[in-house]
Amino acid sequence: MTWDGAPAYVWDGEAARDVPGLTAPPLALLRGIDAQKAAVAENVLRHARGHAAHDMLLWGARGMGKSALVRAAVLAAQEAAPAALALVQVGPDALPGLPRLFAELAHANRRFLVFIDDLGFDEGDSAAPRRLRSWLEGGVEARPGGVRLAVTSNRRAIVARSQSEQGHFEGDGPINPRDAVDDRLALADRFGLSVGFHACSQDDYLAIVAGYAAEHGLAFDAADALEWARRRGARSGRVAWQYVTELAGRAARPL
Repeated sequence: MTWDGAPAYVWDGEAARDVPGLTAPPLALLRGIDAQKAAVAENVLRHARGHAAHDMLLWGARGMGKSALVRAAVLAAQEAAPAALALVQVGPDALPGLPRLFAELAHANRRFLVFIDDLGFDEGDSAAPRRLRSWLEGGVEARPGGVRLAVTSNRRAIVARSQSEQGHFEGDGPINPRDAVDDRLALADRFGLSVGFHACSQDDYLAIVAGYAAEHGLAFDAADALEWARRRGARSGRVAWQYVTELAGRAARPL
């Protein structure tokens, strides 16, 4: 296939399929993450323009817009530099096919952001983090110069909570679990841009709701919005959007 026609692609480990339209909220609508938004959007735009740019790790609280920000930043860069950059989403199960993807992208006449969303590794798996670390920096199958990676994870170390926070490990297996944790920490250090996302405050949550509601011409009550979040046990950009969807449904309006 050619890599010059679509704004985005999905790689399944063996082949890619075109995504004819990339959808994302406008950057201005992503509230409560201003510093993160500025850093990611600037880095993606640099890459689109052929300037030096970092591989990115976006880590932290669920629902705070990590993957939405990646897509929104790519969309904004595509508007600023048409056809210069494409997003290639790779599922975690397709990681073994990354060398083949890199080989194809190396010959394409544009730049790419390879996006791995919600990355995690099985307990005791040290081989996969080492392979990805090698692809990021220094390995014989390292990503081409026109490719950068954007990875999202719930934790900076890209490691399960039960393993990373365990003070000791029982049993003797072929792989020392502490070594696996160290491998993942070393992997996190290979990203030039590491951006943390944290659970939002009540004020930030209401500001996110207000931004979405204003964009769609919807009125809302702050107490009702807070009750919606309380029932879901979290305040986040995702919960705010779900609340605005509820508002639109109550008003018999589409979004």
